[in-house]
Amino acid sequence: HVPYTLKHETKLSQEFTSYFAFAEEKLAELKELGQLADQDNYQESEVYQKNKALFAGERDCHNEEVTKRLSGVIEKDYIRLPKRSERQALQKKELKLPEFPTTTIGSFPQTKDVKANRSAFRRGEISKEEYVAFNKKKIADCVKWQEEIGLDVLVHGEYERNDMVEYFGEALGGFLFTEKAWVQSSGTRCVKPPIIWGDVYRDKPITVEWSVYAQSQTDKIMKGMLTGPVTILNWSFPREDVSLKEMAYQIGIAIRDEVCDLEAAGIRVIQIDEAALKEKLPIRRAEWHSEYLDWAIPAFRLCAGKIRPETQIHTHSEFNEIVKDIDNMDADVISFEASRSNLTIIDALNAAHFETEVGPGVYDIHSPRVPSVDEIVDALRKMLAKIDPDKLWVNPDCGLKTRGIPETEASLKNLVAAAKIVRGELETK
Repeated sequence: HVPYTLKHETKLSQEFTSYFAFAEEKLAELKELGQLADQDNYQESEVYQKNKALFAGERDCHNEEVTKRLSGVIEKDYIRLPKRSERQALQKKELKLPEFPTTTIGSFPQTKDVKANRSAFRRGEISKEEYVAFNKKKIADCVKWQEEIGLDVLVHGEYERNDMVEYFGEALGGFLFTEKAWVQSSGTRCVKPPIIWGDVYRDKPITVEWSVYAQSQTDKIMKGMLTGPVTILNWSFPREDVSLKEMAYQIGIAIRDEVCDLEAAGIRVIQIDEAALKEKLPIRRAEWHSEYLDWAIPAFRLCAGKIRPETQIHTHSEFNEIVKDIDNMDADVISFEASRSNLTIIDALNAAHFETEVGPGVYDIHSPRVPSVDEIVDALRKMLAKIDPDKLWVNPDCGLKTRGIPETEASLKNLVAAAKIVRGELETK
């Protein structure tokens, strides 16, 4: 998971690239280290002196305002009040959703025209006005599409987003971006991770305009979609002059600003994805808390510590072995992939006395196969045998952006139909 070479990075100045080493450069460094190790007077070597001078120099990567804000964070900033059970009661009264609310995890199919519009804008072939108009048309169509399907909590489709981390990195201060530093993500899919160069901050809203426009297209609840601080950190190349904890908290404050602006703009449900939460867990289980979770979980909690209890916070994550720690994130609702695990994770939730409302994926989006209504009804019945009806949400697994429109529409229609059937069964009991 290292980019190939720096040779083709023509837009980043040497002020930055002199600190970087991709695969080819790392091999050169290994050769140099081997040569230095054989020299008694390696300190006099030109290679050694050049490297020493580089790291003795000053880097323009610190922001006094970020330092000030971080030093001002206090214990209550990590704590939402009142407690979750009271918030959930308030949210049910405020949002007026039916039993087993239906929703999706966020993205909708990223068709060729969406990708072409984004690429044309990046190349300067279309104006910003043309780019925005195209995306707004897509959002309006997506909202109408979801209303016709019958979903309860809608999303705007994320047509303006190239990647769930790169998109936010481009909008935040402190990040650098390469031209060709691709790494494999999964299968044949590759991503270009941002590089955290300096202190991270947000100087203007990122998603608010898109979410407000989407909400203006419907009377149903529109879900604001954000990427969480730990996932942004874990899917970026981090700095080495400050701790991972400090970077996560800096990003957490920036995302908190976005959460507060979304709430002020009337968005009542906000999802903060932490898809990569598990990825930096130490190999030794005994070090999970001391080395990682003791700051990763608070970094997420920092994002929502200042909002009203009536505003519902969702998250999406994969957790299995860290069920109790996920519950400690203090989100109101969590969605997770369950369709390929035969719902075994639900037993782990019950064993941990999980308090968060849950949306186990009721069908697998990794295949174009359309699940039948009966299949989804069966999955929901199995879930209800182990989950309190007041705590169950109905959603697919994450990743609809990779699917085509026909199978997405057919699958979601069956999902909504299945939820209605199970609601009816519950009412007759």
